Amino acid sequence: MSVVIVGGNECMTRRYKELCTEYNCKAKVYPKMTAGLKDIGSPDLLVLFTSTVSHKMIHCALSEAKSRNIKIARSHTSSMAALRSILEEHVC
Repeated sequence: MSVVIVGGNECMTRRYKELCTEYNCKAKVYPKMTAGLKDIGSPDLLVLFTSTVSHKMIHCALSEAKSRNIKIARSHTSSMAALRSILEEHVC
């Protein structure tokens, strides 16, 4: 399963990827706005950490996800526990 994480803390990027590998997922993490998120590919799940991203970045991520029929999971907090609960719900 492939996961794209939008938002979160930059210093937690490595930990987000490590947690995803524990659930046998490949992860891309975009803590900042990069080129309008056109290179997200076609993941199985898009995780939005809404407290740490701008409205513009959320809008770009949602429009990309909608055009590619990608499942979306939102979380207000960008903690490891929040990501773990999302992965528990959608992967297992």
